[in-house]
Amino acid sequence: DPTVDVLGLPSGVKFVFLDIGLATIAFTCVLGQLTTQVNASHCMIDFANNYFALFTLYVAMIIEFTGVMHSAYLIQNILAAVSGKPIQSNEPPKTGFTFAFFWGRVVMSLAILGFCVTVVLYALLNGYTSVSVKYPSISPPLAVVLLFFFMSVVGCLEGMQIAFFAVAKIPTSERGSGVFGKKTCDLLFSGNGQNLPGFMIGRQLTVVCSFFLVGSFTSLTIVPGEGNNIFGVSDSAQAFLNYGFQGAVMTTILASITWQYAASAFPIAFMNSPVTYVLLLVALALEFTGICAGAWV
Repeated sequence: DPTVDVLGLPSGVKFVFLDIGLATIAFTCVLGQLTTQVNASHCMIDFANNYFALFTLYVAMIIEFTGVMHSAYLIQNILAAVSGKPIQSNEPPKTGFTFAFFWGRVVMSLAILGFCVTVVLYALLNGYTSVSVKYPSISPPLAVVLLFFFMSVVGCLEGMQIAFFAVAKIPTSERGSGVFGKKTCDLLFSGNGQNLPGFMIGRQLTVVCSFFLVGSFTSLTIVPGEGNNIFGVSDSAQAFLNYGFQGAVMTTILASITWQYAASAFPIAFMNSPVTYVLLLVALALEFTGICAGAWV
């Protein structure tokens, strides 16, 4: 409500920090991500030497074991075959039950991903998402376009992180001859090397901002019990979908893991993309503003 007084702030400041969400974005980015990343980079052993880190590891392993995200492994195998780079693993080749169990979860994951994408697109086209409430001027078709645009931005930034560290290990003469590839490398690795960590700061801010926007496109506003349940599912199922499960699965696979695998398989191609150069400039510009400089404290 724009009429509510918040610390006596002017309406313009309230619009930027509260309506647009800059306050939440900065808070999440600095305290929720960058601070821990900076600490972990300097205190690797100490950061992991606690029960909460162990708990987090177990939770992540359980989620991976369920197979919900296993369609990402299919993408990994496809990209490995296309790039001609074999997947390096310490695990023995999958045979028998292990083989069937693995690929069974891949099929299950593909079905879940397909359902999640269908739910999100159906909700967007019918005005059942938060974006229709927050920004009613955005038409459903435009909402679909913007969803995939912001997911692509997140994906590019996720892939750039992988590509930059991969290219950093490659001799300069082997980094490609593309115009934008050279521009990107010159900007990224020039001087005292501060642009790489600077990119990581700006990248995180851009990713958090994009994810908040994507969340508006994937979260449902359907109230269970009013007869508008998506695809006629039960009220309990609709209540579960309202938590955002479909958005989490869709963005994790299509806006993060897939792009990371692509960048790992084709780092030079990522470096030679003009989109990479533009996003690098944007990330460095955001870092230069100092919005997230508190993470270094």
